Amino acid sequence: FSVPVLDIQRCDLNIENNNRSHHTELNGVERLIVRRGQTFTIILYLKPDSPEFRIGRTKLTLIAETGPSPRRQSDTKVSFSVGDSTVDTEWSASAITDPSGNTVSVCINSSPDSPIGLYSLTLTQGKQETNLGQFVLLFNAWCSNDAVYMRNEKKRQEYVLAQTGQVYRGTHKRIRGKPWNFAQFEPGILDICLKILDENPKFLSNADKDCSERKNPVYVTRVLSAMINSNDDNGVLVGNWGEISDDGVRPTKWIGSEDILRQWAESGPVRYGQCWVFAAVACTVSRALGIPCRVVTNFGSAHDVDANLLIEMVYNTDGERISHGDSIWNFHVWVESWMTRPDLGIKYDGWQISDPTPQETSNGVFCCGPASLTATKEGELTTVYDTPFVFAEVNADVVTKLQLSTGKILTVRESTSSVGRSISTKAQTIHCTFLDAQKRKGRCTRRPSTTTSYSREGKNLDSTSKYFTSTNPLSSVSKLKMHNDKKHYHVNLSLSLQLMGRARVNKPVTAELRIKNTLPEPLKNCSFTVGGIGLTKGKSILVRYVLSVHVLSAKLLNVHFFVLIWQCNITIRVNMQLTISFINIITFFVQRWRCECKRRSQRQCCVETHHRWLHSAAGEF
Repeated sequence: FSVPVLDIQRCDLNIENNNRSHHTELNGVERLIVRRGQTFTIILYLKPDSPEFRIGRTKLTLIAETGPSPRRQSDTKVSFSVGDSTVDTEWSASAITDPSGNTVSVCINSSPDSPIGLYSLTLTQGKQETNLGQFVLLFNAWCSNDAVYMRNEKKRQEYVLAQTGQVYRGTHKRIRGKPWNFAQFEPGILDICLKILDENPKFLSNADKDCSERKNPVYVTRVLSAMINSNDDNGVLVGNWGEISDDGVRPTKWIGSEDILRQWAESGPVRYGQCWVFAAVACTVSRALGIPCRVVTNFGSAHDVDANLLIEMVYNTDGERISHGDSIWNFHVWVESWMTRPDLGIKYDGWQISDPTPQETSNGVFCCGPASLTATKEGELTTVYDTPFVFAEVNADVVTKLQLSTGKILTVRESTSSVGRSISTKAQTIHCTFLDAQKRKGRCTRRPSTTTSYSREGKNLDSTSKYFTSTNPLSSVSKLKMHNDKKHYHVNLSLSLQLMGRARVNKPVTAELRIKNTLPEPLKNCSFTVGGIGLTKGKSILVRYVLSVHVLSAKLLNVHFFVLIWQCNITIRVNMQLTISFINIITFFVQRWRCECKRRSQRQCCVETHHRWLHSAAGEF
């Protein structure tokens, strides 16, 4: 007997329902975005004269393909028949028809070990092929068979779905959090993240092998570590730790990843970044692709150039450093990603350290990791990747040496506690709601702090030069003096923000920001930047102004926002064609506000704050 061929009128990818069940609804409903190892359903609409679908008699085969040259041998092309049930561990499909016989619902399960990326889906019936559409496949932290599986739902919410967070900087005695908009679900960001994978040199040299390896989060994480910096390739960020010219943005000015990624997609490597910017952008891309990721700061971070696990500081008798290889940074920021390590063994599963800041090369490329956090803690330095370098960052010994005029070198100090003084990352659930924010430890203070430099006959000595004592060969050096030509004050601002009028989705709204100058000096060249998820069409708002000298004077500024989405206990994206009304919460982020004034005494007054404002408003869609 002949096999009936269905006459398909159209295919509904059931985007809204599928995206919701796969935790990708924040990406929107413009296309299908699913996570591997989890079923999704598409609906085939049959023409009125089409043969009826019958299980066991109607032969349907689906083909899923990814990459420029899909091949079965590379797992970038797979074909599977539509049966009566699906299998959790491989590509499979089942189908049922509605009582009228007009539609066929096809349930598809992807393999939890599939390469991630953009896929095309084709239905074949004998020699007849029907293009059903495209979908994006991501890693799945909700699937127990996926290498990035996380058991804890709160951790999944934080390390995959949270679009805002904190990046910590400063010193181990003065840790300061900087709010950051990761914005991994903003329109177009996922496409940019996939473009980053397609721009990496491994893809350009062997696209088939690279696309096949995208099944492995270890491989993808290592690629991202190289591609977030631009040292070897057309990567995202250009690093700069010196003078910043007018051809780029100061690293301290960035408040989120979105502007950086969009600028890279339009015009190539973005100027400039430093460690926390590299790490935050890497976190955005990892979360967008489905890899659980967090930003981690190491205070007192060693840079061991020669991989001997020692940071050697050598000075001459004038207190000048004469070795310029090893160094210790006040802080350094990297990322940790969650995944299994089948290449190392189950013991090393869990958090993996990778560092996109270009410090040293690894296999000839400026990248670092992923190195198992467990291996790093236990000193298992033979494990891949780059574990000795990461271990030195947090656990190297510091040796301070003095070179005499005769050439003889004396060891004057050894320290095992100068490196890895504190390691910080944002705790779970500290975002979105006011009640959760109240649970954060700490208190608001208004306390000036003073930094002091030391000099000897006009030559500055850094903090490592404190070994000059009466018991060493430099006892004659006694003219150490303190000078305070500059003082830095950090105080909290008095800020208030009020929503003016009624906020409506997809409509402009104005907020009034009231700022008080708490210093007895006029503050010039002031600016503040406002950004937020779904508030400003992906562009931060920058306002410049001057605050007068009066202590109690206030500055009223009208800031115009464009509300794209609402943020409540969870973030949702709505269909703009619906009309409903309810009470919700809009979140405004005042990311960075900095003022400078130069007094006659050459003192510098800095006012710096990071705030998040939560305001209730009636919402109408």
